[in-house]
Amino acid sequence: MKDNISRRDFLNGSQIAIGASLISPWSNILGSTNPSFKLASDYYPPNLTGLRGSHNGSWEVMHSRVLGKKWPQTGHEETYDLVVVGAGISGLSAAYFYKKNHPNAKILILDNHDDFGGHAKRNEFTVNGEMRIGYGGTETIDTPSSYSNEAKVLIREIGIEVDKFYEAFDQSLYPSMGLGKGIVFDNKSFDEQKLVIGYNKIPWKEFADKTPMSDQAKQDLIRVWTEEKDYLPGLSNEEKYKLLQKVSYYDFLKDYAKVDQQVLEIFRRWGMSFWCVGIDEIPSTSIQSYDGGMPGLNHTLKRSGYRGDEPYIFHFPDGNASVARLLVRKLIPEAVPGSTMEDVVLAKVNYDLLDDITGSSTKIRLNSTAVNVAHKNNSSVVDVTYVRNHQTHTIRADKCILACYNSAIPYLCDELPKKQIEGLEYNVKIPLTYTKVMIPNWRAFAEQGLDFVYYTNDFFKQVELDYPVSLGDYKFNSSPNDPMVLHMCHSHHSVDIKGPDQWREGRRQLLSTPFSVFEGHVKNQLDQALGNAGFDADRDINAITVNRWPHGYSYSNDLIWEPHWPNEESKPWVKGRQQFGRIAIANSDAGASADTNAAITHGIRAANEVLSL
Repeated sequence: MKDNISRRDFLNGSQIAIGASLISPWSNILGSTNPSFKLASDYYPPNLTGLRGSHNGSWEVMHSRVLGKKWPQTGHEETYDLVVVGAGISGLSAAYFYKKNHPNAKILILDNHDDFGGHAKRNEFTVNGEMRIGYGGTETIDTPSSYSNEAKVLIREIGIEVDKFYEAFDQSLYPSMGLGKGIVFDNKSFDEQKLVIGYNKIPWKEFADKTPMSDQAKQDLIRVWTEEKDYLPGLSNEEKYKLLQKVSYYDFLKDYAKVDQQVLEIFRRWGMSFWCVGIDEIPSTSIQSYDGGMPGLNHTLKRSGYRGDEPYIFHFPDGNASVARLLVRKLIPEAVPGSTMEDVVLAKVNYDLLDDITGSSTKIRLNSTAVNVAHKNNSSVVDVTYVRNHQTHTIRADKCILACYNSAIPYLCDELPKKQIEGLEYNVKIPLTYTKVMIPNWRAFAEQGLDFVYYTNDFFKQVELDYPVSLGDYKFNSSPNDPMVLHMCHSHHSVDIKGPDQWREGRRQLLSTPFSVFEGHVKNQLDQALGNAGFDADRDINAITVNRWPHGYSYSNDLIWEPHWPNEESKPWVKGRQQFGRIAIANSDAGASADTNAAITHGIRAANEVLSL
């Protein structure tokens, strides 16, 4: 069955050169024949810049596996009660829950990256002797009130008190300074390239008059934002919802609100950082809860959305990398000094203790890519083969949890039933990048009244100021004269490719894009937005970190093409996550939801499955 799985689903049609780049960026530190797995005392990935995320050295082995390369299984070198493949939040949660129930269990967690946390990536910068922290991936404990009971318990047990974020996150800072959104209109869809400030802040006529749109488009923009009109009169709210679930936001604006094409071009890419598709593939029912910036439905459909009235503030300075750090603190206390959610922010992780052969019964082994997982001895144990620094190793486990990407699992475990493989294959990971730009001050934003700039058609969809969070001894730089970490998001947009195929194409594009291209777009787009206020990208950028995620968000099952599934059991991702012998599956893919709640919940589910054996 494995030969029938589309390899482009993993490689995205790219014939990527896999050769010298197989060498991990840490190979010089690790040594080519290092007999132990302990990391050097100065090993510290968070302060690396350049191409991060799925960095070179983290993905090539698995891509070689997909292309057919095999590694011979050796006699097992070590034996564990549990082996977890994947040190992201889901894998760490699974290990934590298992250890909670079996405190003396011997656990090994493998990960192909040079840091733990998966997409919860921490970026550190130093400017004039001051450390600034950014999030390179999973950014927030989004809507903790909606978490599963299991996930709520876990985040409390690892020390997170979500109510503290109401004080830590300064919700009034940017509004009190008069900051808001601006739009850089492109010169292809509009008369000229132009930054217009005051979106959804100043009167709409005043904003529209400043834009390079046609007169008709200006009138339509004002109308769609200001008129109190029900575009579906005569239908109940339930009937409207059922209809608009299958009407894209693009078609709603075009066919129901009847706006000019230039208005459509404003919003075409508005949700690219969230859904990673254009508005022609986003259901109209989904847009009301997003970003407060998408008009037309307020008087047609009663407001819906999972977030409700809970603010988007549950954010550590490094995003959910601190969640991962708190989990590691519980698993290997010596590796993450401290005892609170506040002190974890500035804690210096002792990476050399993650895999200390004389230390904890729980170990995290980085730079290690699993290539084969198989039952042995009449399915009484599981052997896991992995590649680390060009060396092949096999370990034996009583139980195994695969907390890696769904798309990788069929290549690791060819014993799986056909229907389960089909369920795993359904998930197409969504590529994107979170790029962090360190600048010495943010006066150019403050002087123009900006905290967020949206680009109607450019490489990066947005640039925004960092979230204003002060936690423990880490203080946010609230003065525009102080350094700032900017956030820029890129997700490839394909006008002519629809459905999951556009994510495959985006992945191919992402893996073939060098750092220099990202750097060029960063400089160009920042100069576009900030040049009139004296910003000079060549002078005013201290560092750039590109967190590249070719396999980023979990599959989104709420887009326009998704079929109706008659019940939970019929959903492909539910079929794909089924326990198989002594192997369980944990990841956010298992819930078809790119959020931390799904990662934790399915990590705990998988741990419960192997605990029952």
